[in-house]
Amino acid sequence: MKYNCFNKKSASRYLMLLCAVVFSFPAESSFAQKNKLRYKDRTPQYYKLSARASKIDSRTREYPKIGFVFEAGGKVQDLEHAAVDTRVKPRGKLVIWMMSHNERLFDRLASYGLHSIQVHYANRWFSKICRDNPVGETCRGNVRLEAATGEDFSDQVAIAKPDSMMVRAVQYVKWLDKKNPQANWRYFLTKDGSDLRWEDVIMAGSSHGSTTSARFAVHQKVSRVVMFCGPRDQLQNWQSLPSKTPSNRYFGFSHVLDGGWTADHYCRSWELLGLNEHGPIVNVDFSKPPYKNTRRLITNFDVGDNTRRAHSSVVPGGAAGKDAKGNFIHEAVWKYLFTHPINKTGQATPLDPDCLKDQRKDLKK
Repeated sequence: MKYNCFNKKSASRYLMLLCAVVFSFPAESSFAQKNKLRYKDRTPQYYKLSARASKIDSRTREYPKIGFVFEAGGKVQDLEHAAVDTRVKPRGKLVIWMMSHNERLFDRLASYGLHSIQVHYANRWFSKICRDNPVGETCRGNVRLEAATGEDFSDQVAIAKPDSMMVRAVQYVKWLDKKNPQANWRYFLTKDGSDLRWEDVIMAGSSHGSTTSARFAVHQKVSRVVMFCGPRDQLQNWQSLPSKTPSNRYFGFSHVLDGGWTADHYCRSWELLGLNEHGPIVNVDFSKPPYKNTRRLITNFDVGDNTRRAHSSVVPGGAAGKDAKGNFIHEAVWKYLFTHPINKTGQATPLDPDCLKDQRKDLKK
């Protein structure tokens, strides 16, 4: 299993990443330093809210060719979810979850003092476009970025801004501020209400969602990126682009039996994003927080050699690991991923010579 790192890093790469870490301090945004998020709730409680994206914003439309629709098979597809617990001291961070709603995860995020939303955006395109073999090295990365921003990055799709993750997130937070003012969702909007303050946004997802989260964070500086079983995109080049989000803000967690290790998806993306500059790969089953302050976490708990279960086992849910009493075994890991101070990092680790970085070159052999 290729998750050790033993090679010499280039000086230029090291200096670039070192600068990214230096200039990422302090941990809090300037806005957060001046303005602390406070609740005005006479009856503090745990709020769970939901609304359809097509009802929130009349400008939204469907893109059937890439599976971006409001209803399918008689079921609503554009329902968006949010959660916040005003009984818990707020951290002043908004999590945008880039996959289907995970109530168990949202329960935990609320308990950490985080605001959380899950938005409906184009995430079903993967099996429909960019199907060349091998796929163009920018194809998937560009589609991900267009789906996230609504800007013209790809010739494979034409997604308008009202249908992008960014605008749908803004519109949802505006709606939440009206429906749930007790939780002060307005805190995450710019002064004129036209955008989110991305410096206090945590992008998160699993698999496909973690990959788009990371791709977006390369383009747009955010507070943190939490990548469950990801990123993938092993034939794409976006992971090596200069990142607007400093490398110490990316956190990854995957199971060693996940196919992402077999194909070098994770070791490649993690190293190209610079995560090896912030500590070694740590097996959480044999370590305790703060896991050497690393950004690369793995588990090898028993999944019965089931690679599909391994892939989804790192998020709260039916595939996750449990102890003899039925309690999840990775509670501490999940909290670490979303709350560990970004300015506390581990020692740089050499690159893994066995981790294939240039996979397009390997295809030509």
